[in-house]
Amino acid sequence: MVRREPPQTEEGWYALHDLRTVDWEAWQDAPERVRERALDEAVSHLQSAEAVADAEEGDSALYAVVGHKADLLIVHLRPTLADVERLERQFERTEFAQFTEQTYSYVSVTEASGYSERAREYFDGEVDDDSGLAQYIKSRLHPEIPDSEHVSFYPMSKRRQPQQNWYDLPFEERAEHMASHGDIGRDYAGRVSQMITGSVGIDDWEWGVTLWADDMTDVKELLYEMRFDPSSSKFAEFGPFYVGRKFPPADLGAYLAGEHVPTTDTAEESDGERPAHASASTASHANGHGGDTGQSAHGDSEAASSTDAAAPPEAVTESSDDDSDASGGPPAAVQQETDDESVDGLDADEMGQTLANFGVYPEEYDDSDYGLVCYADADAEALVDEVDGLRGNFDHYDTHVLTSVRANQGQTAIVSVWANERAADTALGFLTDIDAVTHSARGPLGDGDAAGDSGASDDDTGGTETQASDDTTAADIREELATEGVYAGQPHGEDVYALVLYSEADPETLDAEVSDLRDGFDRYDTHVKTAVYTDDDSGTTAVVSLWDTESAADTAADFLTDLPDIVGRPQDRDGFGTMGMFYTVKPDYREEFVDTFADVGEALAEMDGHRETVLLANREDDTDMFIASRWDAKEDAMAFFRSDEFRETVAWGREVLADRPRHVFLA
Repeated sequence: MVRREPPQTEEGWYALHDLRTVDWEAWQDAPERVRERALDEAVSHLQSAEAVADAEEGDSALYAVVGHKADLLIVHLRPTLADVERLERQFERTEFAQFTEQTYSYVSVTEASGYSERAREYFDGEVDDDSGLAQYIKSRLHPEIPDSEHVSFYPMSKRRQPQQNWYDLPFEERAEHMASHGDIGRDYAGRVSQMITGSVGIDDWEWGVTLWADDMTDVKELLYEMRFDPSSSKFAEFGPFYVGRKFPPADLGAYLAGEHVPTTDTAEESDGERPAHASASTASHANGHGGDTGQSAHGDSEAASSTDAAAPPEAVTESSDDDSDASGGPPAAVQQETDDESVDGLDADEMGQTLANFGVYPEEYDDSDYGLVCYADADAEALVDEVDGLRGNFDHYDTHVLTSVRANQGQTAIVSVWANERAADTALGFLTDIDAVTHSARGPLGDGDAAGDSGASDDDTGGTETQASDDTTAADIREELATEGVYAGQPHGEDVYALVLYSEADPETLDAEVSDLRDGFDRYDTHVKTAVYTDDDSGTTAVVSLWDTESAADTAADFLTDLPDIVGRPQDRDGFGTMGMFYTVKPDYREEFVDTFADVGEALAEMDGHRETVLLANREDDTDMFIASRWDAKEDAMAFFRSDEFRETVAWGREVLADRPRHVFLA
């Protein structure tokens, strides 16, 4: 008998879905002091987990489960099985856990598998570490929990009956099933995102499927449509379904009191900001990076859409989870290395001829330049204003050569020429976000040293390379950004990416420059806010920029580095950085907030490892605060977050803040 080899797999982080039922009678009968103590301990533990204080990387989230099966769902993602086991045990040791019962749990590990030819090339080491496909697979192995309002979790297995045995099917037939299933998932791009975890030999079922969406009917429609696909109708078996709503650990008390959670859920959007619970699915494809790719996880799961919330549907690559086929796209700067047919890679002769077709000839560029042609399904006149706005931003950069709308024989195109490839790829992200653009071409314009060279000069729009390889961690990326004076990070549990730059420029001059950039940024739904913050006492000035997707933030960083007099931290400010974002204070409490900050500052000064903390205010809205804090190490900062002083400040903050704060750690 011939021994059949299963598809290759690669595993990433371990996942624990911990489902709890609250003993409501015991909780209500407990003395007030016991409940307060239990609640404080639980919130502290869950906030610490959400901040990933226990590990180098990972993610955690808390959900209110609807229905009789459970009350709470805690999801943990960590690098090792020991990490999630320890978190489970630490929660069991809290006083609050004594009021709960673990009614269900699921242990699994994120995975990717090699059903498609491209995925097999990746496993065989034939794909560059910084290629779009490699980046996509890594995002599946090390996913981030989106901030979508709803979650749906269920386990599943593949059927093994005499006439319906998935594992007896030929490889090619299984691959066809997964491809068909994936086509359905892609129709739900931006509406449903997923995480597929394998559990063969780990738990009772073979896979765990976690789906996130702002509208649960999107999940229902997706799974209903997939039920009619043979990969489900013939070969899928499903376990129990659990549905919940996300809320922050700080709102656990409100949840137990029967109040609406998240407590900020009904807050209206204002000043370009979105409520804390808003999902990445509300973002458009800024910088060429829109909502999730709706790729099915069938083959071994029933899910749809990629965990990569920044991947455009048109950038789908071929890869799949162990019998789950889920594909997604890379950021625009690496799209050319994928199977994406929406971006054609041309050689120098082809690119030169393409530009000539639209009236751009060699005398208008150098051999070392790099060209883009974005074809559009619109009249040229309809695109002029939008492209003029982009060109106004592009002209800030010495690497920009030209950008204009051209037409030839009924075909409209936006042509753009840049001094090097990386600057062109940054611009491509903005150009492909124009709704009328259908596909693009890119390529060098000669054999000069910079043609096809992704390296960039200090003044180009691609001044920071942020795509990670296997040997590059998020910390490496943040360190590289820091060399350009940009400090970047993400509040845990939120699809918001933060950039901070310090400047020695006159604040009024900086206001004008930032205003110009913001006009361009506001064209993209992924832009949350960009503002100048100052602290008159210390003379500190910072530019803060928030984005819905990491890829959009990366692109924005390239533009922000050209602001005047951007400076890195002085040597004596090395160490670990943390900042508090979005301390939006109710107007009547602003002075009280400032006074309380001074009191907290005195407490901070006494803590081990603390170096400095400053309070900066948005120059356009003084109720919008930004706290920048320096510590010797992350452990020192976390000691403060676990302290009584911090808990008291958080409790007081519920009364004076107009929105829940975001905390983000910076390299």
